[in-house]
Amino acid sequence: MPQPPREPGKPREPRKKFRVAAVAATTALAGALTTFLLLSGNGGASPHPVSADEAQRMALARFRAYEASPAEVTVRLPAAEAGDGTITVRAVVDHHVHRAVGAYEIVDDTRTVQGLLAWDPEGIAVARPPAAAPGAEPGRTTARPPAPDIVTTAAQAVRRAGTLKREEWTRRPYSTAPLDRALRLVVSVAADRPDNAALLARSGPLWLRDERLDGHGYGVFSGPRPGPSASASPADDSTLTYWIDTDGNLRRVTARMSPGHYATVDFVATRVRTGVPGAPWMKG
Repeated sequence: MPQPPREPGKPREPRKKFRVAAVAATTALAGALTTFLLLSGNGGASPHPVSADEAQRMALARFRAYEASPAEVTVRLPAAEAGDGTITVRAVVDHHVHRAVGAYEIVDDTRTVQGLLAWDPEGIAVARPPAAAPGAEPGRTTARPPAPDIVTTAAQAVRRAGTLKREEWTRRPYSTAPLDRALRLVVSVAADRPDNAALLARSGPLWLRDERLDGHGYGVFSGPRPGPSASASPADDSTLTYWIDTDGNLRRVTARMSPGHYATVDFVATRVRTGVPGAPWMKG
């Protein structure tokens, strides 16, 4: 279609200005949308007291752990506050009976010690080690495959524990050692009903950050604090940290044993078929 003639002396408006203005408007809109999306989530947020929804997630966590048992757990902590070395316990815990059985492995600069243990809210039982093979030095690693009596997985620990008699265990009460405290945490972390979310929120827990483990998203929470106060700050947080998903499922707990030293409890499998055997709690 022919364009109408321009008025004499009136210059043509350059189309470039309109294109620039349109691009600028689109860019501003995209920037505003990005800002909204960032602010509407927790990305980059600082630790803060839990919201009502976050408190509800925390309130469900212990009950979810109870429902999910028997569960397979892995406990890791330093073997000593100074020097190298780690303690690893791979176990099955049944929160319905408040008992756990597992294989432990203590590794330091010179040796690896393995064995079997069981525990409940009252204390720990350690299976007596089998006699060493001829020429072998107990507690030291060798190039040989593990002996049949040496257990290294949670399933092996449960099967082996089921074959032992009561007199083959040595029981003792809990001490204040980091391993004892970590094991006690494993059997005390669950509850047979949800916590009261309102009361929990008033005890000072904090949302710390969001994190992914094994491809799944979790909120990381500290607390509740053992002694809440009106002047509490993030520096006063609990020695416990929890990884909880949006449905309230508990994936990990860490406990600060001493400054800079932590025990980690990972719930690596839930509702496992392998139950906790009766030994060493059987009478007679």
